[in-house]
Order: sequence, then C-alpha cells, then structure tokens
Amino acid sequence: MILPGFLLVLIYCYGPMFGIVIAFQKFIPAKGFFDSQWVGLKNFRYIWSIPDTLTVLRNTIAIAGMKIVSGLVVPIGIALLLNEIAREVVKRTIQTVIYLPHFLSWVILGGVLIDILSPANGIVNHALQWIGIEPIYFLGNNAWFPYTLVISHEWKEFGFSTIIYLAALTGINPSLYEAAVMDGAGRLRQTWHITLPGMAPIIVLMTTLSLGNVLNAGFEQVFNLYSPQVYASGDIIDTYVYRMGLLEAQYGPATAVGLFKSVVSFLFISTAYWLAYKFARYRIF
Repeated sequence: MILPGFLLVLIYCYGPMFGIVIAFQKFIPAKGFFDSQWVGLKNFRYIWSIPDTLTVLRNTIAIAGMKIVSGLVVPIGIALLLNEIAREVVKRTIQTVIYLPHFLSWVILGGVLIDILSPANGIVNHALQWIGIEPIYFLGNNAWFPYTLVISHEWKEFGFSTIIYLAALTGINPSLYEAAVMDGAGRLRQTWHITLPGMAPIIVLMTTLSLGNVLNAGFEQVFNLYSPQVYASGDIIDTYVYRMGLLEAQYGPATAVGLFKSVVSFLFISTAYWLAYKFARYRIF
C-alpha cells in the first residue's frame, strides 16, 4: 500500500532534485545538464549583487512571519469562542461556514478579492466612503498590500486551523471545569487556568512546526493578487524565481535563489522538529 505513494514522492520530489546542478551552470536548455557550461558559484554571487534580492527576502520573511502569527492567534481565539457556544447546532453551523473558504482556490478567491477591493466599484471602498474615508487601493498600494495578503490568507485558512484547536479542547477533562465552578471561578478564569493550559501542548507544537514555513509566503495567493506596482512590498522569493526563471529565462540564477531558499527552509524545519520534540514530545516516526 505504501509503494504507490513512495513512487510518487521518488519521481516528483526526489527525481527533480538532479536539476539543482543548474544553480552552478550557465544553463542552456538546448545543451542540457551535461553540456552546459559550469560556472561554480557565479550565479550565487550574481543574485546577491542584485538589490532586488534583499528586498524580496525581506518581503518573504515579513509576510510569512505575519501569516504565522495570525495563523496561531486567530484560530485559537475562534476556537475558544466556539467552545463557549452551548447549542451544538449553532456551533456546527458556524464551524462549517468558516471552514468553506479553505476549499476554494486562490484563482477563484483572487478574482473575488479584486472585485470587492476595487477602489472604484468594490464593496469595501463603498463602505469606507459611507463613513467618510477616501477609497484605498488595497492591491496597488505598497503600504496596504502586505496586510491585505495576511488578512485574506487568514480569512481563507483560519476555519481549517480552528479544527485542530477544537480537537485539543475535547481532550480537556470536564471535571476540571466542575471543580473550578465549585471554587467560584468564572468563565474567564476557567479559560485562563484550565482551557489555555490544556491547549498548551498543541499550541507549542503548531508554533514550532510553523517555523518551517518562514520562507513560504504563499506563491498562489501573491501570484494572483500582485502587480508591478507592489513589487516593492509584495514580491516574494517564489514569485521572484518564477519571473527570473520562466519569464526572463535566467535559469541558473533562478535555481540558485530556489536552492538558497530550500537550504534555509531545511534548517528551519530541522530546528522546528527538534523544538517540537523538546517541548511537545512530537516525533515523526
């Protein structure tokens, strides 16, 4: 039963790793891997000489960092609020509604966001005008674009993440709440002294594992929402590699950027799993 999955990983994940050699070549597709000129570390020196590289790296870390923080705070808060709803039907209905955007692709949601955030006809800017605020170009203003990415990403994904924390809540012993009520503890004190400590292991686990995504700011989302106007604040490593490699045909430098990202991500993921084992006793085998 494992064999089909193993073959897929071997073919589509490990097989293409041979292409890493492009990072050390002046790669020409017509010549292939074996006949292209070997240039050593020239591509790496070239990418670090480009001013855009540091801007892209800074944007990636900033956007990914904000997504990691919001991806922890928002689902935990929503899970705590849902846990306070006594009627199971209402609770399940809300959970289903907030979970639905997770199944929509960024191609669909990108079109929706472009429409509703339009400075001329978007419903959001119409609402802002009603309260006396000038229209905001959310997808074309460098000051607003990163936050638009983070908020729209969280709107799409927080329902899915909430399920994890709701599952953690079911593992808390109800007798602890009964004892707290007998001691006169209100709902806030019960949350602070029982609920949050009971969720602590899964919170620590999700926090440490999220470190591996610090250089993954979301290619699909950014690609469907950004434009040259917001490259200064919204261009990330993945979109940078896409433009450099596929649109500008700079295969060597693009592969060098991708390899740099992969090495740094590997270090973060290794550190994350070590921390997960140290603080939450999480093991992958």
